[in-house]
Amino acid sequence: MFSRKAIPMRMVLGGKKLAFGSPLNKTYLLRRCHQALQQHQTALRNSPVVFQQKWSRKVHVTPVLFGEETVNAPTFPDSVSSGDVKLIKKEGDALAMDEVVMEIETDKTALPVMCPGHGTLTKLLVKQGQNVKSGEPLFKVNVTGIAPVKAAAPAPAAAAPAPAAAPAAAAPAPKAPAAAPAPSAAAPTTVTTTVVKGSKGPTAAALKVLDPSKAISGTRTEHPVPMNKMRLRIAQRLKDAQNTTAMLTTFNECDMSKLMAFRKANLKTFVKKYGVKLSFMSPFIKAAANALIDQPVINGVIMDNDIVYRDYVDISIAVATPRGLVVPILRNVDSMDYPAIELAMNELANKAKSGKLVPADMQGGTFTLSNGGVFGSLLSMPIINLPQSAILGMHAIIQRPVAVSGKVEIRPMMYLALTYDHRLIDGREAVLFLRKIKSGVEDPTSILAGI
Repeated sequence: MFSRKAIPMRMVLGGKKLAFGSPLNKTYLLRRCHQALQQHQTALRNSPVVFQQKWSRKVHVTPVLFGEETVNAPTFPDSVSSGDVKLIKKEGDALAMDEVVMEIETDKTALPVMCPGHGTLTKLLVKQGQNVKSGEPLFKVNVTGIAPVKAAAPAPAAAAPAPAAAPAAAAPAPKAPAAAPAPSAAAPTTVTTTVVKGSKGPTAAALKVLDPSKAISGTRTEHPVPMNKMRLRIAQRLKDAQNTTAMLTTFNECDMSKLMAFRKANLKTFVKKYGVKLSFMSPFIKAAANALIDQPVINGVIMDNDIVYRDYVDISIAVATPRGLVVPILRNVDSMDYPAIELAMNELANKAKSGKLVPADMQGGTFTLSNGGVFGSLLSMPIINLPQSAILGMHAIIQRPVAVSGKVEIRPMMYLALTYDHRLIDGREAVLFLRKIKSGVEDPTSILAGI
């Protein structure tokens, strides 16, 4: 068993001695020791073990590092009280260090629980779907320090020899085609036609409806699926927004011609320099940041009887995942440029899709941007993401006729929808906010200039 007592240990790292005489973090200690022990398995028979590694000159370690370890649930953030267990491994499985054994699904994200070292999962202390709290024991693992060996792929079986082909039988002589029957002499040479008058409506036979109980009997089933923590939380927050705020939606539209031309002209150079694509999101995010500075009340929020004005711009980006919609946050967007926005957004999107977002990635935010256009949405009325006061909905780019300088032209157009809390934000501020975004998107150089 591991001991919580101080473990005598000394490392020499980069010429500096580090003496460990205080209680140590077992996971950190195991990780450091196992990195070196993987190359020196044979030296584990004796204690203490002395080994060399690039990052250290000498490390002395005792066998107390190995044995059965109980892994507890991680510490949840203040806003999270519990989570549901999703098992990934089963008892008896060989585990590598930092391999995910289970996930704890909270109302914000899924927290992975990893194995502290190479070993075997000896006992699961929780069941699938069980609700656990912070610090609750989850499973026991026998840490041996020996990495699991991956099974070699089985060699492909030798192909069985093909049986000898049987001698081909003599092909039968083709039969002569049957002669077409001679026309009867008594048959008339003309075709008699019958005129059928169309009915004015469907006939009684066509209107006959089958017995629905017989038509669907035994062909359809239903099965309930419990809502996970995240979906329950989403449902609760959406209903809270409806019950708390006085939501109103204002619409506008923008011509995407110049922005599309700007993106096309700079896409290859942007990808080559920064390694990510230049999307339409970064201009909209930057335009929204400029508009929030121009209309600070939209960046504020009602707290009790006060209006809290924020001097920073943190924009939440709605991302669809298999578990549900999450809204990771870009911090201090007002001070970011296109490359910084794209790089940060790409990192958050990857974490969201792989389920690696942590609650800190989604806490806060002063404004939300939701792009339903990627799924083909033409128009929508988004719901405010509490405790924010407004949300901007982007939609699909559609080629449609518009009046340009007195002429009708086909332009790529997008509808914009701003839903806001009418208790705080008046229609004037909402319209000016949308016009600010519209002018920025229709003239990308103004966004770069910060005007």
